[in-house]
Amino acid sequence: MLSGPPVTATATASPGALLERFQAANGRQRRSLVTTLQSRRQELRPLIADHLAGLDATGDDWAAGFLIQMLLEEGDGLQNDFLSRYPDGWLATVSACGVDYAPLQRALMAQHFEEADRLTSALLRELAGADAVRRGYVYYSEVPPMPSADLDSLDRLWVCFSRGRFGLSVQGTLLASCNGRWELLWPKLGWKDGGLWTRYPGSFQWSIDAPEGHMPLVNQLRGVRLMDALLRHPALQQRIKA
Repeated sequence: MLSGPPVTATATASPGALLERFQAANGRQRRSLVTTLQSRRQELRPLIADHLAGLDATGDDWAAGFLIQMLLEEGDGLQNDFLSRYPDGWLATVSACGVDYAPLQRALMAQHFEEADRLTSALLRELAGADAVRRGYVYYSEVPPMPSADLDSLDRLWVCFSRGRFGLSVQGTLLASCNGRWELLWPKLGWKDGGLWTRYPGSFQWSIDAPEGHMPLVNQLRGVRLMDALLRHPALQQRIKA
């Protein structure tokens, strides 16, 4: 049972109070409020930028990501002002090797998930080194040296801008729920159906309604070793929920 004010009280709350209620809620409560926020977007959008200024941009709070996406859904002055204020994106990212995460953040803020998936693959190649960039894919043996700060930034971006539904750490949590059995994980992610691999890219679901953990895609045609190496990296182990 959800705590806090009844639904009717929430629906009639002032815009500022509704934002605060959403921000303070737990994950389940937030999801129950999404429809209400979307129905009152015109009242809420003028308040979002100032609301975000008081939040921690070094975490992965998906409430902030959702509000940003709602703000950016309309091409008006509010959208332009926000993009001018945060040209590289609101979420703070860190790279130990000079990688630029702004293009990925902009794609995720705009809910361009297929573009974000392709950018993520390119970023992983960049983190793996010049040889991976040249050949066009990453060897599992190239994962352990990847900087923790970078994998943390990459995963936080996906979690923040997917309502907590997508990201490598989400995939790791789902694998743990399958007791480490990869063959049970693929259908959960929507990567396999009836024994057949989902065809890329046309049969993938590039939207927030995709199965949990559906993105980012890690190529399984070469086996599980690359994904296993990523999920075993200390940076992701710290983020995977037991």
